[in-house]
Amino acid sequence: MTESPLAGPADETGWLTLPDVALRLDVTISKVHQMIRDRELLAVRRDGIRRIPVDLVANDTVRKHLPGVLNLLKDAGYDDEEAMRWLYEVDDTLPGTPAKALGGDLAREVKRRAQALGF
Repeated sequence: MTESPLAGPADETGWLTLPDVALRLDVTISKVHQMIRDRELLAVRRDGIRRIPVDLVANDTVRKHLPGVLNLLKDAGYDDEEAMRWLYEVDDTLPGTPAKALGGDLAREVKRRAQALGF
C-alpha cells in the first residue's frame, strides 16, 4: 500500500513555525498553542516540527472563516492531517485550493462545502 504524500504547501516558504506565527500575530507562543487546541489554527508536524501554512494566517490575524471550517471538518471526522489534505486539495470549481479560497470571496463557499461533509 502506497502512503499518500503529506498535504499542505509544496515548499518550505509556505510554512510558518509556531514561534513565527506568534510573532506575526503578536501573541505569546502559549496563545498559539491554545489557538491550535481550540481549532482556531491548524498545525501539523513536518520534519519533526509543528508548522502552520502561511495561507491560514492573514497578515496579523487568522483567516476569518478558518476556525469554523476546522470545527466543521472535525465534526465530519477529519483528523488534522485529513483536514490539511482537504484544505490543500486542488478544486477547479473554486479555483485552486480551499486554503487559498479562504483568503478571498469564496471563503463562505469553502465553509459551506466543509459543512456538507458532515451529512
